[in-house]
Amino acid sequence: MPSPRTLNLEPQTSLPPCPHFGSCGGCQLQHLTYAAQLRNKATQLHALLEATGLALPELQLHPSPPLAYRNRIRLTLGEVDGQLRAGYLTNQQPTFLPITQCPIAAPILWRATESLLDLLNADPALWLRNPRITPDQLELFATADEWCLQFTLYLRAAGRSLPQQFAAAFAALCESLLARIPQLTGAGISLLPTLSTQRSRRTEVPRPGPAWGSPGLNYTIAPLEPRTPNFEPQTYWVPRTSFFQANRFLLPELLALVTHNYTGQSAFDLYAGVGLFSRALATRFTHVTAVEIAEPSFTALAATKLSNLCAVKATTLDFLRAAVLQRDRPSLIVLDPPRSGAGSEVCALLARIAAPTLIYVSCSPETLPADLVILVASGYTLAELHLFDLFPQTTHFETVAVLTR
Repeated sequence: MPSPRTLNLEPQTSLPPCPHFGSCGGCQLQHLTYAAQLRNKATQLHALLEATGLALPELQLHPSPPLAYRNRIRLTLGEVDGQLRAGYLTNQQPTFLPITQCPIAAPILWRATESLLDLLNADPALWLRNPRITPDQLELFATADEWCLQFTLYLRAAGRSLPQQFAAAFAALCESLLARIPQLTGAGISLLPTLSTQRSRRTEVPRPGPAWGSPGLNYTIAPLEPRTPNFEPQTYWVPRTSFFQANRFLLPELLALVTHNYTGQSAFDLYAGVGLFSRALATRFTHVTAVEIAEPSFTALAATKLSNLCAVKATTLDFLRAAVLQRDRPSLIVLDPPRSGAGSEVCALLARIAAPTLIYVSCSPETLPADLVILVASGYTLAELHLFDLFPQTTHFETVAVLTR
């Protein structure tokens, strides 16, 4: 019989912190202790990469506070018993599930949601019974310290524009919300087509509607002691509807790992977004090229007032094709592709450019292995491997692979 020292006596399960666990379907790991969640994710990543036959360095884990970490949430809106409610679409059919709380969200986000719903429900003729519009989604975004807040109200609209009365009504709505939530700095309406079976956030392109206040916010990533000593705070202009990483606690550590230990003449930041990595790299490299195709992220990136940061509006694939022809060879390349991964052609072009250091930030452990196989076969060595738990309580996580040659 094994001695007590060899037994794993640490509890594996935990009481889910959210009353909607199971019904919601969005936070699948709440029934596990946080330590068990980390082990499961590490095991999954190691198994996927080990199957490739690559020589793997020791996996370094970067845990997050497990609750109240999200600085951005996007909720579905629906009418229940004559009242507009916020919630999520479950995976079953899908079905609208109204919620009373969201423990993974920064507290300001849910307080603002409740206040906004109160105001919308107070004027049902305009917001609930109006044949021209149907409230569909609500997105909220706050700074890490919860001092500034933005929201976007998505409406299903019968026409391509709203009657003029909506601009004044929306401004009045925002002023009323400001009286309750003084952190509110800006808001906007986005118009979606009428609801169909093809409903999808990935394919529907919203049209801008009335706006109020600032079109975005200044987001500061400050040091996280003691994890990021000597880390210089970075401030980003983030337009209301552009992508930005959603874990307010781990961003300093992620930014420090990717940028803090590297200097040189030039660096590429591919899939740059609003410049999460570019701005920090610009303090350490003589010249930084940041590549982004999506709006409004590129506009924010291009507006960065740094003389040594060049924003390029192009797909990463097109940019790398040109870079190969021009024989560009930066000291460092950072890439943070979407869930589909970089892909074989991008990896082949990266191999031809052959930057001494390549940092691959991945949000998909399923697509990462194939890309790493191509890069290692071209002469790179997988020097470091990091798991950033940007999404506690869920099955998702971020991986950072550092490759050298």
